[in-house]
Amino acid sequence: MKQNNAFSICPLASGSKGNSVFVSTPETAVLVDAGLSGVEIQKRLTLVGQTPEKLAGIIITHEHSDHVRGAGILSRRFNIPVYITPQTFAACKNLGKIDHLHFFECGSSFCIDELQVAPFSISHDATDPAGLTLSFKENKIGIATDLGIVTGLVREHLKNCQVLYIESNHDPEMLLNGSYPWFLKQRVKSRTGHLSNMDTRALLTDILGQELDPDVKPALQHVILAHLSEENNCPKKAAIEVAKGLNGSGVSLHVAGPDRPGEMIRLLPV
Repeated sequence: MKQNNAFSICPLASGSKGNSVFVSTPETAVLVDAGLSGVEIQKRLTLVGQTPEKLAGIIITHEHSDHVRGAGILSRRFNIPVYITPQTFAACKNLGKIDHLHFFECGSSFCIDELQVAPFSISHDATDPAGLTLSFKENKIGIATDLGIVTGLVREHLKNCQVLYIESNHDPEMLLNGSYPWFLKQRVKSRTGHLSNMDTRALLTDILGQELDPDVKPALQHVILAHLSEENNCPKKAAIEVAKGLNGSGVSLHVAGPDRPGEMIRLLPV
């Protein structure tokens, strides 16, 4: 089967300096967040063989600058629609004029051409933060970063995904012993902060446990660890800890970084 029939995901950037994820079906390409400059996002799209002219939308998960920095300029320069909740749009101070603005609500699915998007509420110190699942035919990708706790709602949405793009922000010991001021350490580990490596490991253990059936192959094929703190985590430490939750399942583990695009992961039709 040709790879141009694939449902694909590729991290363009992940971390406190900026976040953006490229997702595409054979006919539809979108960005989830655009937290780098417009020029830098263009460069990174080029590095993975893509162009902004092909984008059918930019989906914004919340208003923090590391998720929206380049969204306005990209939208205006390339006539790209922006998908955002009304509350998040109101909280965005520097988005600027958007000619093609589409509001969505957490809990209500919508489509961008052939891509089905299901946004759900997450716990973070933002106005109306959203996690997402994106579906094409039988395949589903789950995206959940910038959340302090894993609720039952989050677990329900993320089960039966073939790919999970999931936060693994910090190692608790590194955070405790690091240079952050105490109030910031408290924020990071709060219910509206960020998931630790251990939190992410526990989530994956739960998800794989939900899928555990000796007669059915688990849906999950790839896990991409995202939004790692450069000061309070490291890729090796995150991967070792989270791998414990995969428990020899054969799921491929990837780590997204801040400085360059990650691997383009392609899901072929069943």
